[in-house]
Amino acid sequence: MKIVVIGGTGLIGTKLVTLLRERGHEVIAASPSTGVNALTGEGVAAAVAGAQVVVDVANSPSFEDAAVMHFFETSSRTLLEAEKAVGVTHHVALSVVGTDQLQASGYFRAKLVQEQLIEASGIPYSIVRATQFFEFIEGIAQFGTDGNFVRLPPAYMQPIVSDDVAALLADVATASPVNGTLDIAGPDRIRMNEFVGMLLGSKNDSREVIADPKATYFGTPLEENTLTPIGAARLGSTRFEDWLKR
Repeated sequence: MKIVVIGGTGLIGTKLVTLLRERGHEVIAASPSTGVNALTGEGVAAAVAGAQVVVDVANSPSFEDAAVMHFFETSSRTLLEAEKAVGVTHHVALSVVGTDQLQASGYFRAKLVQEQLIEASGIPYSIVRATQFFEFIEGIAQFGTDGNFVRLPPAYMQPIVSDDVAALLADVATASPVNGTLDIAGPDRIRMNEFVGMLLGSKNDSREVIADPKATYFGTPLEENTLTPIGAARLGSTRFEDWLKR
């Protein structure tokens, strides 16, 4: 198949493009750096021409409320219109577990709008909601740092490594559309403060992690299970402690 990966030069996109090419598909790694800009529309029509599948793993360069809403709403409309014009038969989008429960955040309000546009587009689709990536746990630690302490909500997480995200996305992209949402996650369900404690311990970082029920997740309050899948999920195989050792 011809598969276009929007955001094809980023963390997930690069890995996904490689996997799909190894499986014998014709893959376009689409991003502004390769002349395809879903926000402005530059190069989009040419990129999706003849494609059966489009996978959107692009992320907003700004997380400011208005900017992130503009990014996801505009880029999604641009892509979906171009796909309808050429008869794309499967639109795959990477989203986030807990999106509909995190609507106090402008970022997640924008992700929900993106999902709703896809659902209403008439194009067969699969929305893949992933948990947080291993690679971004350090960012959570930085946000919660207060002097020599890291204050984090004791909510459960089930993070996943980017390699497993890409592999699961490749499976979804090359299968029939689910016309719905599916969750992917890592194998370990542990509280956020414990994950961050494992990370800091592996780096001999002296900061003390404190479970603080009043702490937020990048400014957004959490319930205990907001960041974990509800019901069945497809699981990656890589455990956090094994990834830390590597």
